[in-house]
Amino acid sequence: MAVIAVWKCDRDGSMFEDKKAADAHDKMLELAASITHLIETNIKSVSEADSEAIGLMLAKRSDDLVKACKGKPEVLVATKLDAENTESGTVSDKVSDKKVTAIAG
Repeated sequence: MAVIAVWKCDRDGSMFEDKKAADAHDKMLELAASITHLIETNIKSVSEADSEAIGLMLAKRSDDLVKACKGKPEVLVATKLDAENTESGTVSDKVSDKKVTAIAG
C-alpha cells in the first residue's frame, strides 16, 4: 500500500498533493476573508453571503486586480470574456468592441 502525502487547508477542508498549492490556496482564502471583512465594515447594506462571495471572487482574481490598479483595467474585461469561452473572434476583438471610457486621474 502506497502512502501519499497530502496537505489539508484548515479553512475549508480542501486537500492538495503539494505544499505549494496548499499554501497558495490558504493565502487566497486569507485574502478573501480580509476583503470580506473590509466590505462588511464599510458597506452595511451588503449581506454577509454577498460580501463573502465578493471577497472570494476578488481574491481569486487578485493578479488581475493588481494589473487593473496599475493602469490596465481592460484586463478585468478580457479575463471575463476569456472565461465565457466566446465562440467568434478573439478576446482582444471582443474587448475592442466594448465601449470603455478612460478616467483621467
